[in-house]
Amino acid sequence: MSEAHTSDGEDHVILTYEDGIYVAEDPETGVASQGSTRPEALTNLAEAIELHLSPIPDDVEDDLEPSSAPWL
Repeated sequence: MSEAHTSDGEDHVILTYEDGIYVAEDPETGVASQGSTRPEALTNLAEAIELHLSPIPDDVEDDLEPSSAPWL
């Protein structure tokens, strides 16, 4: 496992490698993504975080069904 820090030391990403897949996780948001290379995992994580932080448009939110997942 490795961690990448920004120059100010505040933000970090946890990178792990297992079974040929890199997993990148942002502990602050809880968002994780994966890729076959470190750069791919980090790029995918950046896209996932962007989607996670973007608001759901009102017209889409009205169409969402309540979750039946037991953990929600």
